[in-house]
Amino acid sequence: MELEVKTLGGGAAGSITVSEEIFGLEPRTDLIQRVVRWQLAKRQAGTHKTLGRSEVSGTTKKFVRQKGSGGARHGNRKVPQFRGGGRAFGPEVRSHAHELPKKVRALGLKHALSAKAAAGNLIVLEEAKASEAKTKALKAQLSGLGLSNALVVDGSEVDANFGLASRNIPNVDVLPVQGINVYDILRRDTLVLTKAAVAALEERF
Repeated sequence: MELEVKTLGGGAAGSITVSEEIFGLEPRTDLIQRVVRWQLAKRQAGTHKTLGRSEVSGTTKKFVRQKGSGGARHGNRKVPQFRGGGRAFGPEVRSHAHELPKKVRALGLKHALSAKAAAGNLIVLEEAKASEAKTKALKAQLSGLGLSNALVVDGSEVDANFGLASRNIPNVDVLPVQGINVYDILRRDTLVLTKAAVAALEERF
């Protein structure tokens, strides 16, 4: 599969041949959805908590006589039936993470990359480097490429000036190739890979 390579200035820089097994698959939304669901569940804090009847403060004195009142036989004010009592079966602090096989995770990433390529929302850059950490200059370059909502994935190290310059541009994310993930790919309109990132992905798979 042949992809055109561009420079950050918008010029042409030849072409690159990429693997059909990574960028040329027929996208499967069910696989992509499974990986996104796994990612979002894994990052959930799970710090939700309510007080049970053993945790609320209240008297345990028997407040009504056992017989003759015509009411229930209560011996505790902390039960869920009463105002100020504990909550029955309330949320507990827990992890929402669930297991997902490594092969499914890898396949989900391949299908997300293929989906971007199939939709024509994949751009390959020669390199993502800035001569100085100036947000205005980088924003103008990205606008020239038609990028207003994009994820930029560089090689193993992100250029320091590029990272600083892009930090304050809304809807533009920059990641090293080891941080690439399905959710971040899908939440941005365009995926921008450098040649180094493409080489690293092909080596990884």
